[in-house]
Amino acid sequence: MQQFYSRWKQLTSGSVSRQIFGAIVIVGLSTVLVKFAAFIKDAVVAWRFGTGNELDAFLIALLVPAFIITVISESLNAALIPTYIQVREQQGKVAAQQLFSSAMIWGIGLLVLTSIGMVATAPIYLGWIAQGFEPAKLQMTLQLLWVITPSVLLSGIITLWSAVLNAGERFVLAALCPVLTPIMSIFMMIAFPQWGIFAFAAGVVLGELLEVVFLGTALRRQELSLYPSWHGLDQNLRQVIGQYLPMVAGALLFSSANFIDQTMAAMMLPGSVAALNYGNRLTAVLVGLSTTAISAAVIPYFSKMIAHENWRGVRHTLRQYLGLIFAITIPLTGILLIGSELIIRLLFQRGAFIASDTDLVAQIQICFALQIPFYVANILVVRLISSMRLNQILLWTSGFSPLLNIIFNYLFVSYFGIKGIALSTSCIYLLTFLATFSFMQHKLEKIAD
Repeated sequence: MQQFYSRWKQLTSGSVSRQIFGAIVIVGLSTVLVKFAAFIKDAVVAWRFGTGNELDAFLIALLVPAFIITVISESLNAALIPTYIQVREQQGKVAAQQLFSSAMIWGIGLLVLTSIGMVATAPIYLGWIAQGFEPAKLQMTLQLLWVITPSVLLSGIITLWSAVLNAGERFVLAALCPVLTPIMSIFMMIAFPQWGIFAFAAGVVLGELLEVVFLGTALRRQELSLYPSWHGLDQNLRQVIGQYLPMVAGALLFSSANFIDQTMAAMMLPGSVAALNYGNRLTAVLVGLSTTAISAAVIPYFSKMIAHENWRGVRHTLRQYLGLIFAITIPLTGILLIGSELIIRLLFQRGAFIASDTDLVAQIQICFALQIPFYVANILVVRLISSMRLNQILLWTSGFSPLLNIIFNYLFVSYFGIKGIALSTSCIYLLTFLATFSFMQHKLEKIAD
């Protein structure tokens, strides 16, 4: 064991590329465990609810909270961490702590205000989003939203605290903590079957509460104060805000794809929302595994290279990891296309999930899988853009996404039904990668000259 550890340290020490590789492997292996737990949770959900109305209601109830988390929390994460690392490297830990504390005040305030607005306006927007739902199903959706609402604040805190742990190159705990939510969801669904889909919703909230406790304990051991406190609108915080605003605008546009897809699915036959989500499960796991590892590992090292103006290292790292991404994801996508029906049958076909569900979901999965190489590659490029604090560019590159998504959805749905929504999503990610990569190539060539 000691010999293995020594060889591992030797392999992952030295160059920045080796350090990134080590971080990706550590985060990737940890995330595999999390995704395995999530798959077990999905299998329990399929067994209990199939593609029925309860799951449709839950997924639509989760749609707006998930959208808010992505727009507010993940945008703050992407805007904060490069500046946080720069401040820590150049100004010291005290200045970095002050920036973190002020950002906490700002982030929590936004999440609380947004949550209040989300609940207050829910009867209005849910009626629009879920136009195809019957009144009883729509009422269940509203009640599930009330249960899920604390998840907005909890997920925001988890996102920010995990990012700060990763910035300190403490990757394992941040990668492992998400396993608590699927475990708690499984426990609640099995222990309280009489609660129906509400047991699932409660499990999500309780699991995220446990994640906050574990992450908070880890940050305290790193001697970081978790108490939000305001240190004024100094230059560092203004820099974060300057990057945050275009990041939010870009996230609004980019994240609207899922929002649009779910809304259009809700207008179709009952069970369409659930089928679309089952069809995206494995693809989401694969890209989630890849992007979690890449995002956690790459941002700290990209940020360090940029802080020291090591542009040659940046270009080399970008080319090297794009090649690696395509070398791994293209064969993986091929396997998923060939074995789609078998995979869905093994994962989900039991209980309330029947053979006809398998046929439909397998076809949806094939259409979603086409996005994998381009989605993962785009995340690497986007993280470099964020590390360079050029987030305003993401606003331009993602600005065309909602309009194209709506056009592709209507076009493909008319020919392929619910499968067309999945195919549309894959086309959007291909075009988005081409746009961001072209910009990054031009920008790096310009800097090098």
